[in-house]
Amino acid sequence: MRKGMEHFINNPIYTITAEAMSNGRNNIEVVGKMLEAGIKFIQYREKEKPALERYQECMQLVKMTKEAGAIFIIDDFVDLAMAVNADGVHIGQTDLPPQVVRQLIGEDKILGLSTHEEAQLQKANELGNIIDYIGVGPVYATQTKKDAVPVGFSYVDYASKYAKHPFVAIGGIKEHNICEVASHGAKTFAIVSEIVSADDIVNKIKSIEKTLQNKL
Repeated sequence: MRKGMEHFINNPIYTITAEAMSNGRNNIEVVGKMLEAGIKFIQYREKEKPALERYQECMQLVKMTKEAGAIFIIDDFVDLAMAVNADGVHIGQTDLPPQVVRQLIGEDKILGLSTHEEAQLQKANELGNIIDYIGVGPVYATQTKKDAVPVGFSYVDYASKYAKHPFVAIGGIKEHNICEVASHGAKTFAIVSEIVSADDIVNKIKSIEKTLQNKL
């Protein structure tokens, strides 16, 4: 297990940035609140910003997460992850092949891969130690990827049974439905809009964690 994956396994909430949904707050402020709440696994996902702005922002976020003992993953942009020395990268099905990304980032960085169907999970299983975890979803319709087709619980059930890597359930997961997702075998949950758009991010995260603990 690569260094840092213990935070993925031991902490149920995996947060992702979405500045457009953050009620006017920037990612520095939002991630600061995530870290204050004890979040240990954070993904930076900002596809629309200019490259220089992403770089400058991530340089600050790498410093913040490192000081807090948290893992900082960058979505899609392998070059950005390498430039700021992030802890890893998360890629999708249409990005560079995982084998190529692994060669680029080296053996020490964490690599996550999104999957949306059984065939993709089987291919992920075959990758072995090239990747560290997979994304499973979208479970529900999601505001962050409006063209994504929900896969529902059948795929979460399948991943719970057959995935050879730890997985994070993603897509429309909120406090009111997280326990239902957990009942299908998920142990790690990516939550985006419910957290970044909350008036009080710290208390929202604590509330979600309490809800999860009370129902399991």
